[in-house]
Amino acid sequence: MSASGSDEIDERPIVAVTRGDLPGAGVERLHRFARVVTWDAATRPTPNELAALCAHATGLICQSTDHIDEALLTACPDLRVVSTIGVGYDHFDLAALGRHRIAAGNTPGVLTETTADLAFALILAAGRRLQEGIDLARSGAWRPGDINFLLGQDIHGATLGIVGYGAIGRAVARRAHGFGMRVLHCTDSAPSDDLATHSPMKDMLGASDFVSVHVPLNDRTAGLIGAAELATMKPSAVLVNTARGGVVDQDALIRALRQQEIFAAGLDVTALEPTPAGDALLALPNCVVLPHIGSASLATTSSRGSPATRCRIRSPPRRAETADSPEEPGTPHNSRKRKEHSCCQPALIRSIPRCSPTPGPEGCSTSPPDGGRECRSPTPIRRSR
Repeated sequence: MSASGSDEIDERPIVAVTRGDLPGAGVERLHRFARVVTWDAATRPTPNELAALCAHATGLICQSTDHIDEALLTACPDLRVVSTIGVGYDHFDLAALGRHRIAAGNTPGVLTETTADLAFALILAAGRRLQEGIDLARSGAWRPGDINFLLGQDIHGATLGIVGYGAIGRAVARRAHGFGMRVLHCTDSAPSDDLATHSPMKDMLGASDFVSVHVPLNDRTAGLIGAAELATMKPSAVLVNTARGGVVDQDALIRALRQQEIFAAGLDVTALEPTPAGDALLALPNCVVLPHIGSASLATTSSRGSPATRCRIRSPPRRAETADSPEEPGTPHNSRKRKEHSCCQPALIRSIPRCSPTPGPEGCSTSPPDGGRECRSPTPIRRSR
């Protein structure tokens, strides 16, 4: 753990960052108004190490591997803002954040296109059996001239079903049109449009040659794709998941792949990450497993750090705020009658439309309120009242 910034200005708030090599200019921005403490070890901090890092911090910038729960918030009473570098926020205990009156933000817009790229890469890789081909090419254990060698599924002209027709789902749909695919989606709150036709989830699964999952993980989407859903899919179908591992029942998926109930799967996320070396999933020839690299491009990684730092904290006022104290221009409503730090860029917490998808009636995600347009980051996840 390291600290930076001048110690001469004692009133400056402390911001903890769980990655010392945060990309982009985000850390440089933090230095302008805060004392920054970073976790510099190569491994992620344990819960106790994270609590020690944030013990006196007013703000925290974290990643999806850092669990923000009741125990941490209780151990860090000065925390007022938590911002995660990424779209998913299933590592946030939202109820605990609400109880502790802590604002939370994510950064959805910066990785939409890059994640969609990887989803389509998995469609191609699983459908055309690329992992099997790579392994055979490296081992030399293949016979030239075998007309039935590594026959896969065509992508062009096939039907793609999208579970979660939000920003990333739409980006995948745009790519599918380049391959002449017919695109369906099952998000009840989103009507058919020029990219995809709405269909009930069961009908969509039965009609699709490829199914791509793009919903957040929450109580309604955990295990959304289970044994019944997999049985509904074609024996020639391919399942792709770049959302969260818990959205798919992994044991049911392993059985379906072993018994060839579906043709193949392409996964960037798994139930447990990293996937244990002896996991049955890794032994399946018809399953491509990646180490959660959906947003891991040079350009996107460089741009992810800066938006997360925009939930800035200002130092506490020199005098106590009272019920009769006038609000400072732009001060969040929930900062009245409080002596704690408040967000000094409240618009980023309060007024930007929420883009993170929420589950619809069938567990599929709803579209952003602005009709699918990207919003600036970070987006509010939950605002304490």
